[in-house]
Amino acid sequence: MIEVIGVRFKKAGKIYYFDPGDSNIEVDSYVVVETVRGIEFGKVVIKNKQVDEEDVVLPLKKVIRIADEKDKRTVVENQELADKALKTGTEKIIEHNLDMNLVEVEFTFDRNKIIFYFTADGRVDFRNLVKDLAAQFKTRIELRQIGVRDEAKMLGGIGPCGRMLCCSTFLGDFEPVSIKMAKDQNLSLNPAKISGLCGRLMCCLKYENDDYETAKRDLPDIGQAITTPYGTGKVVGLNILERIVHIEMPEAERVIEYTLDELIDEGIIAQATD
Repeated sequence: MIEVIGVRFKKAGKIYYFDPGDSNIEVDSYVVVETVRGIEFGKVVIKNKQVDEEDVVLPLKKVIRIADEKDKRTVVENQELADKALKTGTEKIIEHNLDMNLVEVEFTFDRNKIIFYFTADGRVDFRNLVKDLAAQFKTRIELRQIGVRDEAKMLGGIGPCGRMLCCSTFLGDFEPVSIKMAKDQNLSLNPAKISGLCGRLMCCLKYENDDYETAKRDLPDIGQAITTPYGTGKVVGLNILERIVHIEMPEAERVIEYTLDELIDEGIIAQATD
């Protein structure tokens, strides 16, 4: 076992583990740590805890220090500089006539590097732009192309549900979402209904997917023949969330409903086992 703390560098960013050393660091504290990008400022979201060594990438970087007021002022100053750099970067892109859209600019805590995040439909030759920006800011410049989902995460917004976007408020990682999830949940396959602001399938399709998969495993399939006390019928509909099966009885010329528990209790179908 190894003692770690969890640090997040952006509001809804990934959580990274660091070695707290001899310090007991509480949640919502701010720390200065060393990362592959250099010295960074982050917020503690997981306090000291023991984890298996297999769950972390060794060797862990140690926390340099708990952030003080000077460090916090540096972060504010960096954000002000980033806002100005965003404006300058946008002007330079127009000047170089490049087909790209600048989304966000970020200074590393020690200001050794400026990262420009942009979107573009294809590859962009931005070598001259980088030289121009480096001459302007007198520091290392990195241009990083991002996808539309990352763009939505950075910019934020309000989803079709009326709430702030999940990706910009709490989702640390994007999980794969497929059209099959929408089909399994009997949702409209109209792209306008199941797509988020980014134009991709909504992340929330994943939230209930496991429950739907479990329910579908327990319930009979559409079209399956079912023998009931009223005769043999065919499954014509499923209410997956309420575990209700609609069975069409040709002889009686009607559709009857059974709950999953009733089907199991009456021995009509066997209970599913893992």
